[in-house]
Amino acid sequence: MRKKTDLPTGVKTRKKKKFTLDDVQLFFLSLPTVIWYLVFCYLPMFGLVIAFKNYRVAPGKGFLYSLFYNSKWSGLDNFRFLFANNKATTLNMFRNTVGYNIIFIILGVVLPVTLAIMINHLHSQKLAKVTQTAMFLPHFLSWVVVGYFVFAFLSTDNGLVNRTLQKLGIDTVKWYQKDAIGYWPFFLIFLHVWKTIGYSMVVYLSSIKGIDASLYEAAMIDGATKWQQTKYITLPMLKTIMIIMFIMAVGKIFNSDFGLFYRTTRNSSSLTSVFLTLDVYVYNSMFNNPRPVYGYISAAGFLQSVLGCLTMIIANAIVRRVDNESALF
Repeated sequence: MRKKTDLPTGVKTRKKKKFTLDDVQLFFLSLPTVIWYLVFCYLPMFGLVIAFKNYRVAPGKGFLYSLFYNSKWSGLDNFRFLFANNKATTLNMFRNTVGYNIIFIILGVVLPVTLAIMINHLHSQKLAKVTQTAMFLPHFLSWVVVGYFVFAFLSTDNGLVNRTLQKLGIDTVKWYQKDAIGYWPFFLIFLHVWKTIGYSMVVYLSSIKGIDASLYEAAMIDGATKWQQTKYITLPMLKTIMIIMFIMAVGKIFNSDFGLFYRTTRNSSSLTSVFLTLDVYVYNSMFNNPRPVYGYISAAGFLQSVLGCLTMIIANAIVRRVDNESALF
């Protein structure tokens, strides 16, 4: 017997339109974002060719002519400048870059999650909003402004800290000299956490707000304490977003916050062993090298991107083995 859904022989079915009005509207809504990514994320990738060329500017000829006709291939010569210094300086540069980032990654997960949970348990909503705003405010300050604030505190002659030490009858400290080199790792870590913790906390706090309230209500009926609710409901629900944030942070482990390490230390030569990272080294090389360093800069950025991509893939593979559902890809 013929089913009701079967059509008579010879009757053609009308094909569904490929694009509906909703599809067209969504396309135009996404178009600005697509254009932005093409112009600022994908188009500049052609500039990676500079990392493998001895780039020379041809006056009046434009970028493409200078790149493809006026610049010779140099192979991996541009990458050698990253290791041109003595072995100790090179190791110190990579040690600082990776070492600080490892600490930032750990603190960037533990502290924001802890503060987000604490703010979520506040009974006063006004106090919660004020606290959240106060912690989020440093995110909008540039490192130039923060650097001047730090100098106002640590200036050798007129700094607030040294003036306080004088009032107390304690010897002052030359904060930007070798005498204070042991303090600066703690200063840099504190400044990074102070400036970034608010943004990360908002991400986790919004995830906590999205947890089904009925889970907490059921736990309260069963007599669960706040700590038990956090341990068995909040943290398991935050596990996925925590892992995603962790993997994304690992992808930037070979990048450093240039403003943090350069502006707050005022590029003091006495503190080089503390703040010398890959980005600071490349920036300083621009002024200490008599020849154009376009290829050096591009090579450093290319190396950071490749190493960051590899570390992110490795971190994601490890997460996928442990918990496949929490992996980023």
